[in-house]
Amino acid sequence: MDATWYEAAGAGSAAGIAVIVVGGLIVAAVLVWAVRLGIRVKQSEPRTPRGGEHPTLPESGPVHEERHRREPTEVPRAEETGRRLTPHELGSLGSRRSDDQSRPRWDGGSSGSFGGGGSGGGG
Repeated sequence: MDATWYEAAGAGSAAGIAVIVVGGLIVAAVLVWAVRLGIRVKQSEPRTPRGGEHPTLPESGPVHEERHRREPTEVPRAEETGRRLTPHELGSLGSRRSDDQSRPRWDGGSSGSFGGGGSGGGG
């Protein structure tokens, strides 16, 4: 075999190893810089509030909060219009305030969840 091929391969691998080592050092330096930058940014931020420093709700409860049930606006079906409507033909489909403002409750004898021990008969 020709020895010059081995010498060229050996010289090429030494240069390749040097490139890998230099590249690794650059990556390590960038990571160290990023961690130090993160530490400096974290130190410049205000500290988190302690347990007693958090804001609390007033005695009367949340301020400016309203609870009411809404009813959706029904979308016309294709059978009623004779064709399918496109989204821009629907317009703004908001909701309206429901006449019945009582809070919905589960049916008696049912837990309201699948497999929750209800009657299973659907009614």
